[in-house]
Amino acid sequence: MNTSHPAAAVRSIDIKKWSLILPAAVLLGVLALGILPRVRARAAVREQTQSLAVPTVSVVEPEQLPLAQPIDLPADVQPYQTVAINARVSGYIGRWFVDIGTHVTAGQLLATIEAPEVDAELEQARADAATALANYEIARTTAMRWQELVKTHSVSRQEADQDTSTMKARSAALTAARANVDRLSKLQAFEKVCAPFSGVITDRSVDVGTLIDAGTTGGVRQLFHLVETDKLRVFVNVPQDAVRNAGIGTTASLTLPQWPGRTFAGVIARTTDAIDPISRTLRVEVDVDNPDDAILPGAYASVRINAKDAEPVLSIPVSALLFRPEGVQVATINAADRVAMQSVALGQDFGTRIEILAGLGRHARVVANPNDAIAAGEFVAVAANPPANSPAKTAP
Repeated sequence: MNTSHPAAAVRSIDIKKWSLILPAAVLLGVLALGILPRVRARAAVREQTQSLAVPTVSVVEPEQLPLAQPIDLPADVQPYQTVAINARVSGYIGRWFVDIGTHVTAGQLLATIEAPEVDAELEQARADAATALANYEIARTTAMRWQELVKTHSVSRQEADQDTSTMKARSAALTAARANVDRLSKLQAFEKVCAPFSGVITDRSVDVGTLIDAGTTGGVRQLFHLVETDKLRVFVNVPQDAVRNAGIGTTASLTLPQWPGRTFAGVIARTTDAIDPISRTLRVEVDVDNPDDAILPGAYASVRINAKDAEPVLSIPVSALLFRPEGVQVATINAADRVAMQSVALGQDFGTRIEILAGLGRHARVVANPNDAIAAGEFVAVAANPPANSPAKTAP
C-alpha cells in the first residue's frame, strides 16, 4: 500500500519538468544573444552594400552667361595721323615759327626757306614765256596774212602752209614756256612750309640758316614732325576665340594708368579682317576722341571691348569636366537617373567656371564632381546640392 502523499508526487513532476525547460530556455537565450547581433550586422552590411552599389551624385544645371561679356586687352595708342615734314625745295631756313608742343592748324605757316636759285629760275622762265608769246604772235599774224593771199593766188599754197606750221610750232613753244613758269611758281610756293593738318609739333630739327636739301631720301633732314591728337587710333590684338565679339561698330572703353578711375569712350572702326598666323590674333583699331589732349600718343592703355554675343552662352563648373580619349566630356543625368556622356566644346576659362560653346542644353543635369570611373548607362542617385557649396553664379 502506497502511503505517499499526492501533493508530493505533483511537486516531484514539476521539478523534473522545470529541470528540463530551464536548460533549454538558457540555451535559447544564449543562442539568441549570439545570433541576433550577427543577423542584424549582416542585414546592415547588406543594406550598406546595396546603397553603395548605387552611387550618389550631385548635379548642377548649366548657367547662362550675360549676353554682354567685356574683353579686357592691352592696347597701343597712336595718333590719328602722323607725318614727317620735309622740304620740297633746296635752300636754307630763313625763319621758323613753331617749336615742339605747339598746337597748329591746317595751313598754318611753320617756316620759310630761302631758295634764290628757284627764284632766279622762275624769273628766267617768265622771260622765256614772254619771248615765246611774242614769237607766237608774229607767227600767227604772218600765217593769217598768207592765208588771205592764198585766196587771191598771190602766194603759193606751200608758202602759206609753211607759215601755218611755224605758227603751230610757236604755239607749242609758248605752251611749254608757260608750263615751266607754272612748275617753278608751284615750286617757289614750297618755300613756305605749312602744316598739312591740325595737330601738335612733336619734333623740330632745324634752326635759322640750316642748309636744307629737297626730298625724303636717306640723309635728308626733316624739318618738323606733326601728329594729329584730337582723335586717336588705338590698336588692339584680339585673341582668335574672341574675334566674334569684336566686330566693326562695337563700343569700347579706354583706361590709362595716369588717369585712374577715368574711362574714354571709343568704337571699333576697322579691322585687318585676317588672323595673324604667328600670334593668332586679329588686329583691331578703336577710334577714340581726344578733344582735351588727355591721352598722349604712344601711351600704353587697356581697352575693354563691350562685346555682345549673338546667342546666349552657357557655363559649368570646371570640376564637371572629364578628359577622356574621346575628348572633353561631361556626365549628365537623364530622366531615368542614368548617366549619359556628352562631348562639349570649351570656350573661355573664368577660373572656377568655364564657357561651353556646344554640346549642352540649358536645362541639362550635369554631374558636378564625377569620378573617373563613371560610365554611360550607370544608374545613380541624385543628391540635393547644398546652396552654400554651389559655385559662383556668373563668370567675370
